[in-house]
Amino acid sequence: MNLSPAVSDVTWGSTGHGHTHNVGEWRASKLAGVDVYNEANEKIGDINDVILDRSGKVAKVILGVGGVLGLGEHYVVVGFDKLKWVDQPVTSTTASTTSAPANAPATTSAPDGTTRTTTGAATTTTTTTTTSASTRWYPDHAVYNATKDELKAMPEFKY
Repeated sequence: MNLSPAVSDVTWGSTGHGHTHNVGEWRASKLAGVDVYNEANEKIGDINDVILDRSGKVAKVILGVGGVLGLGEHYVVVGFDKLKWVDQPVTSTTASTTSAPANAPATTSAPDGTTRTTTGAATTTTTTTTTSASTRWYPDHAVYNATKDELKAMPEFKY
């Protein structure tokens, strides 16, 4: 019995030598561990597992909520289509109640992703390199519209 797909069933890449990664495709093994946030940018859990239906399509994900180092973690099932996938890192805002001294260096962010620190006549430029989801094969994080307490109140998934 031959279980390999027929040559006509394989999607060939531009080189004709095999399938290549397409934008928008993710490796299921890389989705496990992706952090999940709510709309308020609060981390509410992470993806523990991916569930496929018989056709091979992703149906659900199992989220791990709470716990420390996997101990005491509460597992819940969420529909894959209920998650919003985001390629950019979570943005955080911090407020400071102190003011910088008059002789402190000035720091500015440029649109090209660089940070410039100016002290008197000298300027230092720092470049931050980010990797897009299309080259690392998984999104930065997912967003699910719930609080951590709401997830903990959901029925627990048992392996």
